Amino acid sequence: MTTHTYLRPTCIEEALQLASQHPGARFVAGGTDLMVQSQRGRVSPETLVSLRRVDELGQISWADGQLRIGAAVPLASVAQHEQVLRGFHALGQSIAVVGSPQIRNVASLGGNLCNASPGADTAPALLAHGAQVELVGPAGPRTLDLTDFFLGPGSTALQEGEILTAVLLQEAPGSSSAFLRKGRVRMDLAIASAAVQLDVEDDVCRLARIAVGAVAPTPLRLLAAEACLTGQRLDGDAVNQAASAVADAIAPISDLRASREYRLQLTPVLVRRALNACLAVGGRES
Repeated sequence: MTTHTYLRPTCIEEALQLASQHPGARFVAGGTDLMVQSQRGRVSPETLVSLRRVDELGQISWADGQLRIGAAVPLASVAQHEQVLRGFHALGQSIAVVGSPQIRNVASLGGNLCNASPGADTAPALLAHGAQVELVGPAGPRTLDLTDFFLGPGSTALQEGEILTAVLLQEAPGSSSAFLRKGRVRMDLAIASAAVQLDVEDDVCRLARIAVGAVAPTPLRLLAAEACLTGQRLDGDAVNQAASAVADAIAPISDLRASREYRLQLTPVLVRRALNACLAVGGRES
């Protein structure tokens, strides 16, 4: 990678100012995805603005039932946080399959999202958890539902000069969650992945979020499958009905990892297994 300028701001305001002074500058935290892209000749930014010294972006906080994860926090630190271990199991499970321990110690949660890979492992888990993203740019701060963040492969709702500063997760007492994926080999990109969050009371589903990855241009929520469960008694028939709605909602492709047809068969299986994993723990995380 040929980079002529490497800048290291210490606050968000300075980072925004430096980016405005260097058109085409790329923000970088862990840099693991960017290094791979540059080695393959896909990107060659003249200016990198490192966010590693911006303290606010490297912190995790918990207040009033909301978990705020700074965009530059390494994935390993996210997975080890007390609140993630306690109440956001799908997120922790998704991080566990990202690359190697060495990569997870460097790669950031924000970078995993901003790369906007259809198969990003953390994206379905965060969608299932109902995540929001906090963005800051020249026009000021704004908050988006993660469902509105991904626009296409490699494309997000980030505007010119804008930074993803944090991921926001709301506590969901009484819920359970699970993440599953299938890859060809360990540390390979996903062939397909699925994440589920359920809130069940007296065997009736009060809330269901189902998300999948690597089977459409973006990670996505499966609203039709969720509707099969919400307000229903959760038995085998309800789970099967939700799984049956999966294939109609996805648009997989054939690539070197798997065929379109295999993904169409695999994804409902992953969703069904994730649903059953949630039900197996009694519908509750503690």
